[in-house]
Amino acid sequence: MARSAMRGTALGQSPDPRVAVSMTVNGERVEREVSPRMLLSDFIRHELGLTGTHVGCEHGVCGCCTVIIDGKAGRSCLAFAVQADGADIRTIESVAGRDGTLHPVQQAFRECHGLQCGYCTPGFVMSILDYLEDNPDPDLSEEAIREVLSGNLCRCTGYKNIVAAFRRSAELMRGSQ
Repeated sequence: MARSAMRGTALGQSPDPRVAVSMTVNGERVEREVSPRMLLSDFIRHELGLTGTHVGCEHGVCGCCTVIIDGKAGRSCLAFAVQADGADIRTIESVAGRDGTLHPVQQAFRECHGLQCGYCTPGFVMSILDYLEDNPDPDLSEEAIREVLSGNLCRCTGYKNIVAAFRRSAELMRGSQ
């Protein structure tokens, strides 16, 4: 950006016009004024301070930024914050109980060692949570599980333990109903 175009803007602030957005995030109503170009992932992380939603590729390929938008898993790096105006958003921070009790999906990842570095884990948890909430009696075949997980990438584990965590998640969620 040319130096003259930067005049009058604080360091790190966009010269874009601001647009009011209002949405529910993890059960709490939030309102902000944002650039129309701000990604939902940046809104969640930088405006709301919810850094559990990770940003990996910024192209919607890796799944690290997966959140639940109006009841369906979605890539927050592919949506603008203004597109989420009026939406109900759930992030990884909403999954565990208020007292810190792990959700069955999180517990399954722990029990099955379904993570190594953990960077991709929030996206996997949100994708699995969304799927199992919509499918209480899922197909737990290797092929079906890998299809569900195909939108999330992990560079560390080789997926064997993530598949095991998926199966365990389904067992634990059935047991908690």
